[in-house]
Amino acid sequence: MTPAPAYAGPASGSWLSRTEGWLDARGKGAWIAAMILGFIFFWPVGLAFLAYMIWSKRMFSGRNSMTCNARRAARGMMATRSTGNAAFDTYKADMLRRLEDEQSAFEEFLQRLREAKDKAEFDQFMDERSKRDSSDAAPTEA
Repeated sequence: MTPAPAYAGPASGSWLSRTEGWLDARGKGAWIAAMILGFIFFWPVGLAFLAYMIWSKRMFSGRNSMTCNARRAARGMMATRSTGNAAFDTYKADMLRRLEDEQSAFEEFLQRLREAKDKAEFDQFMDERSKRDSSDAAPTEA
């Protein structure tokens, strides 16, 4: 599967991002070839390619065409895919549903906790303010 930058038209992004997309679409070999050509024609360009490949982890990654978001989406698809074992699929679906329910209950608990903390802080502020106002008002009345 070819990443989206390979299909991008000439108006999308700068020439650097289009070149990066083009090289990504062709894989690690294209990056290495560009680095070697950079060293042959003008050594700082080759050195820049090498530094960029190391910095962006293109040199040592197993699959550079798959972004982090694509990996997460693939893992999500694997969680919903059937294994062929009906009993296990039922157990897995039930467990995922319970985990989602627990997560939403925990998030609701955290929200109530934040609201209670905010209310307590606000009440403390109002008490301090009323004490300050009453102490300021007492000397002016006398």
